Amino acid sequence: MALILELPRIVQTAAEAESPASQVQYIVDAIQREMPVDVCSLYLRSDNGDMVLVASHGLSMGAAGGTRLPAGRGLVGRVAQTRHPLNLVEPASHPDYYHFPGIGEDRFHSFSAVPLVRAGESIGVLAVQCLQARLLSFEEQAFLVTLGAQLALVVANWADWQAADNAAPRIYKGLRGAPGIGIGRACLCEEQDLMAVIDTPGQDPEGDIAQWRELLRQVRADVAEEQRLLGQDLSAEVAAIFDAYLMLLADPALSSGVERAIEAGRDLPSALRHVIQHYSDLFMAMDDPYLRARHEDIRHLGNRLYSAWRGRDGAGATRAPGEGPLVLVGSAVSVSDIAARPREQLAGIVCLQGSSMSHTAILASALGVPAVVGIGSGHAIEDNAAVIVDANLGQVLVNPAPAVSQEYRRLAREERVLRGRLAHLRDQPAVTTDGERVTLLVNSGLLADLSPGIEAGAEGIGLYRTEIPFMVREGFPSEEEQLDIYRHVIGAYQGKPVHMRVLDIGGDKPLPYFPIREDNPALGWRGIRFCLDNSPLLMTQLRALLRADPGAGQLRILLPMVSATDELQRFHEILADALAQLRAEGVAVERPPVGVMIEVPAAISMLPRWRGQLDFVSVGSNDLSQYLLAVDRNNPRVAAAYDHLNPAVVLEIERIAACARDLALPLSVCGEMSSDPAAAILLLGMGVRSLSVSAAQLPHIKWLIRHIDCASAAALLEQARAMPTAAALRAHLHDYLEQLDFPGVSRADH
Repeated sequence: MALILELPRIVQTAAEAESPASQVQYIVDAIQREMPVDVCSLYLRSDNGDMVLVASHGLSMGAAGGTRLPAGRGLVGRVAQTRHPLNLVEPASHPDYYHFPGIGEDRFHSFSAVPLVRAGESIGVLAVQCLQARLLSFEEQAFLVTLGAQLALVVANWADWQAADNAAPRIYKGLRGAPGIGIGRACLCEEQDLMAVIDTPGQDPEGDIAQWRELLRQVRADVAEEQRLLGQDLSAEVAAIFDAYLMLLADPALSSGVERAIEAGRDLPSALRHVIQHYSDLFMAMDDPYLRARHEDIRHLGNRLYSAWRGRDGAGATRAPGEGPLVLVGSAVSVSDIAARPREQLAGIVCLQGSSMSHTAILASALGVPAVVGIGSGHAIEDNAAVIVDANLGQVLVNPAPAVSQEYRRLAREERVLRGRLAHLRDQPAVTTDGERVTLLVNSGLLADLSPGIEAGAEGIGLYRTEIPFMVREGFPSEEEQLDIYRHVIGAYQGKPVHMRVLDIGGDKPLPYFPIREDNPALGWRGIRFCLDNSPLLMTQLRALLRADPGAGQLRILLPMVSATDELQRFHEILADALAQLRAEGVAVERPPVGVMIEVPAAISMLPRWRGQLDFVSVGSNDLSQYLLAVDRNNPRVAAAYDHLNPAVVLEIERIAACARDLALPLSVCGEMSSDPAAAILLLGMGVRSLSVSAAQLPHIKWLIRHIDCASAAALLEQARAMPTAAALRAHLHDYLEQLDFPGVSRADH
């Protein structure tokens, strides 16, 4: 009876909490601790009957508040509907199980829940889950039932409290998707969720396959029409983003994969979910943030195909045009949602999920629409709420106070003036006030990403990721297939350098047709290690790269994850063989410059020994920072410790810059560090004269370079050496940027 004795203490302590939300959170925390179980969650019924997750201990961060189970769906819906407790193991095998992606329920092998009943009606459900497959004891069930009855009294007026909370000013932090300040009314974008589809046996395989082929044709036509309209009304850089979607829709791996799943016994929606989930998981597992963001594109395409199957179009904005400035808000606002809106009506974009490298962010940047992504699925924004998108600081203000709105309107007016000041920089050189020339390159990885860099005035590509063609096919792409892609990329930047990183696959980036499973993929079979162990693949890629630039002098070859001298030696042997083969075949080719990505700390010490084997060096600041700090920035428990302005990272990159200078090796820095204005100042002070940045940030970095002298940058670097923390250093550099009146530094008092 020990559990029952804890009830009075739990209820009394909860009653002393400062708000209803704090009360229920304390209760679920206490239940998880006392029973003990791995998860305790509270669901409450909304006005339309949906069950909303309002508090949880144990589910993924951000799930509470944004997870809604349709009325009567899932095990939670069953408990609410029957008003009867449930106690079972292996919940995923239950016929009423409802898979909700993103909250991490798949790991748990037991489920127990009790209804919260008030005046004879279910108003909510209290649920617990365990990693182990175990049933609750009679004592545990009694504890849960009794606490559920008490909890029903506490949350009876939840709807009134929630309404009051919704009207209150709120600030949500996220990531900058596209810079700027936008002010408008929230317009919710809803997408059919393919991932919620439950596996269902098919009844008519031939009919489903025929319907699938027609579905593909229909959606391809819809996307092509959107591309055509955008090409007329806007610019080529915007329309080009749709090329990636058309490429995926035309890929045999998608079409044949769904057909095989249908032939294996699934109905069409189940087959589509199975294939989309597979490719989404493949990209999501990658360390490279750019490639990981591609899972959002695949999910969107899956949702769009599913919507078309259900008889709805792909765009899900709920408001009709012509109602003033709108801020599109959704779990993952899609390119289709954006394309469906007149440009003059779009004030901003807010994605609960997503990354700064998604196609939504790329399109927003191209259109000049401020966007904030990744604020968390727990941060619901009501339709028609007043919203300010401060993408410069990566935050969203909901129902702001009048004084705050007034200040932001002033800042928005200033930003419009600043954009005019930046536009004329496109064809201007990046030269410091004391005459130092800096080369500004862009990062890229899809054909659709080429135009934004060109439009921004990029002087070439500092990093082109060649992995994607390998990842969207059912087999290794042929030499001719690769040649077409590389010619297109090099041709787009005529006369300018293009740094092609050789296949960076393996470990965290397995191919669907070449699975690799490792306990620690970040330190495993990846990068140059994979390439050298699969030399025929490397040979094919090198032949295609060499043929794509037969003497034009644009191609530069980058080697990823190099840590040992013998890796360089073996690569040069294979490159020599490729050159000899092509010349023997009558193809006039020249040896391109070869460089390494400094991503592994060991490479820093080895640079002097590699001088004779290298033509240039590029710092991969993302991976190098992670390895130096031993931090996985995708792990929410430690992500806060990741910062490329950490003094250890700054000192090591300064060491690399000094070594490259002594060895007379051209040095470039790519990754998020080079696109960060604060970090760019330090890099300039170190003597770095080549930066590979995002297309969206290129004008801002160019403006910064043209308004600073190298002596000031060196002085700031000297001051940085004495800074104890990344936070202190960032604040110091931020103050300097404000003194420069740097475009994009927001000065609103929040």
